[in-house]
Amino acid sequence: MNNYLHQSYLGNTISAWLVAASIIVAALIVIRVFAHFVLKRISGWVLRTKTTWDNFLVEVVRSAVVPALYISSVYIASTTLVLPGGIVKVLHTAYLMVLTYYGLRTFSSAFRKFIHSYIQSREGHEGKGQHASGLIIVANIVIWTLGILFLIDNLGYNVTTLVAGLGIGGIAIALAAQAILGDLFSYFVIFFDRPFEIGDFVVVDDKSGTIEHIGIKTTRIRTLGGEQLVCSNTDLANARLHNYKRLERRRVLFTLGVIYQTRHDQLKRIPELVRQVIEQKTQVQFDRGHFSNYGDCSLNFEFVYYILDSSYNVYMDKQQEIYLDIFKAFTTAGIEFAYPTQTVFIDPSSLAAVAGTK
Repeated sequence: MNNYLHQSYLGNTISAWLVAASIIVAALIVIRVFAHFVLKRISGWVLRTKTTWDNFLVEVVRSAVVPALYISSVYIASTTLVLPGGIVKVLHTAYLMVLTYYGLRTFSSAFRKFIHSYIQSREGHEGKGQHASGLIIVANIVIWTLGILFLIDNLGYNVTTLVAGLGIGGIAIALAAQAILGDLFSYFVIFFDRPFEIGDFVVVDDKSGTIEHIGIKTTRIRTLGGEQLVCSNTDLANARLHNYKRLERRRVLFTLGVIYQTRHDQLKRIPELVRQVIEQKTQVQFDRGHFSNYGDCSLNFEFVYYILDSSYNVYMDKQQEIYLDIFKAFTTAGIEFAYPTQTVFIDPSSLAAVAGTK
């Protein structure tokens, strides 16, 4: 039996092959037991917690750590054997590539999870998650580029020349694509400063509409006319932009004009009549009402109230209700609205004198 175990096969004794196989089998059993029993029980426990980071860690262990452990067991077992230099180099390179892949994937997932958790804690808005997609893409490019450079360096290659070449190439690209890089930095400004986000109704210059998409270079706005307006991020970051989505209440100022023949007691009643009409409405706050001035064709009153809702439809509905009720109240009180008219008074004596000359 001892003679059989000491027999050589592919440069290693049978006992050496058995030791390597035993390491692989033992490691596979331990990892399998851990994944099936321990990890499964932990998964059930984290589902009952309020935080989502523990769920994320369990998923990372299941999708990245466990496969890496399986591969590591095979690689560690291979190190106990005497193998040709070429095979050892291939196994070492493959092992580093696999570990780098799982490490970068885990780091990328952790960054994405951090960004989404940050957004939910600050905003709790799904549109903001779509806004973050551009940032995640840029971060993934940086993460994977650095990871690949790290892998090349660990494989024994000199990356100094490569990094220097990338630096020179990066400067050339930056000079040739200043506008694109400007839009990219403006995207970061929009993401962190949050002047607007997806779903906000904004007015830029003479255009108004709803933010539909925020990309790395451009932002798309669905205008009231239905067409899509594409603006560069730099233009929006530098523009004077009105964001009506963040309007907490809407101030409304309007004037009413009544005819000069209105009696004094009726004029005194007008501010109170309008105040009563406005205060009867929900989501409306009356501010003031005054006899403001003598117009050319009317006696003018000025009123101010607030709509306690940012929706434009609510604003128009409440304004319509108020105007209709004011019209009804004025009709009941016998108060007439003024409209542009001119009254010409003719002196009868002057008329007779003109007739006499003829």
